[in-house]
Amino acid sequence: MAAVEQQNPSSKRVLLVDRDEAFGATLTNVLGSGYTLTHLRSVKEAIPFLRSDKIDVALLNWDQPSRSDHSECLALLSEARELAVAPPVLGITWDNRRESAMEAMKEGAWDLFLQPLDVRMLKFALDRAHERMTLSRDLAAARNLISVQRVDSLIGNSKAMERVYEIIHKVAGVSTTVLITGESGTGKEVVARAIHRLSPRAGKPFVAFSVSALPDTLIEDELFGHEKGAFTGASLSRRGRFEEAQGGTVFLDEIGDLALPLQAKLLRVLQERSLERLGSNAAVPLDTRVICATNRNLEQMVQAGTFRQDLYFRVSVLKIELPPLRNRKDDIPVLAEYFLRLFATAHGKDIRGISPGYLNALASHQWPGNVRELQNVIERSLVLADGNYLAIQDLPVELSRLAVALETTLGAFQDAVRSFKRGLVRSALEMCNGNKLKAARELQISRCYLHRLLNQLNIEEDFSMEEGSVVEPEPVSIGPVV
Repeated sequence: MAAVEQQNPSSKRVLLVDRDEAFGATLTNVLGSGYTLTHLRSVKEAIPFLRSDKIDVALLNWDQPSRSDHSECLALLSEARELAVAPPVLGITWDNRRESAMEAMKEGAWDLFLQPLDVRMLKFALDRAHERMTLSRDLAAARNLISVQRVDSLIGNSKAMERVYEIIHKVAGVSTTVLITGESGTGKEVVARAIHRLSPRAGKPFVAFSVSALPDTLIEDELFGHEKGAFTGASLSRRGRFEEAQGGTVFLDEIGDLALPLQAKLLRVLQERSLERLGSNAAVPLDTRVICATNRNLEQMVQAGTFRQDLYFRVSVLKIELPPLRNRKDDIPVLAEYFLRLFATAHGKDIRGISPGYLNALASHQWPGNVRELQNVIERSLVLADGNYLAIQDLPVELSRLAVALETTLGAFQDAVRSFKRGLVRSALEMCNGNKLKAARELQISRCYLHRLLNQLNIEEDFSMEEGSVVEPEPVSIGPVV
């Protein structure tokens, strides 16, 4: 291993993997003070260094161990792909065949440069790779921060959800009554459970009850319990949901469906912090936090006289409004991926991912059933899918029709983009008399990317290709590399 230059904090940290020590010394001098070069002679030495987060970009001799055998180079690229934040890997080679460049790019190389090296172009690529690595590290740090701030069981990093996470963290530490509002399927009970898990009451019971699940005649007994003999058939005393949640949290879903007489009794329980079972006059002290939820507009119900104003003020001391899925579409891909992994495990299906067309259809749907509807769509698609990826044909009929219409529109747009790219590339090649290197510079793209465009756009090679020629200023040859 060659010595590491004294590091400038603002310099780009470059790892050179090349067997020729003289080449490393020459490259250090040519790059100058803006770069700190670490030279390792083998991929075996480089892989542990790659994992250490001590470099910003790797420069790899693609001809190791030979121009026909790239096994060592492929091992390094494979290792880089496994890293959470992988440094870009640039290759250098004497092999001017298009196949070599395509193989390197296919395996994950950031770019491939032909010897003798044009130092100006190499520095430009190193600087761009350094910028990308800096951005990747910043993004990873931001994701880690978000993961700390966000709430377990809630999925999504959109601005709307970030606000929800912030409020949850603030209200979790107090025992004040919380009202969660939002359309059906937005995850109101998930939020209530998250508040409980983050609160000092986390070790105590969380008891959920939907007011709309039972007729009014049974709700009072379900919530507050009864004494033995309170009514026909009451052979034993029974605790209600509030008593079952002693020390913990009771979650009352669809509170807007509670009948007016029961609203009055609930208000008394919240004010007195005690309850009376059916058939008893004895007060039972309560130490229970109450979280309510509704998909109805309680303020309008107060105006209409169907919900008590004093109870509304009591239950809405702290409010959390959950956004519908159509207003947080940035979260759809991560939600879809989460449900895919969840149901793939549950149903034993080998589904590895989601196709772009499928995701486009999800993003274009309005989701009246919100996250619950998305969950059902993903599970249905996964169960019926025949391939390893969820595709458009796996969607429900209403979404697949939308996907077909969307693809038709996108197809026309993509055709126009393809035609525009084709015209630019052909014009650049004609202006440069078929010289790909010159054409790439005119287009301000790398030569490898130009090769990919020629292949993708099916541009006929009807130009005289002068791969080795170089335009002014003359490149500095820092080879050979053998």
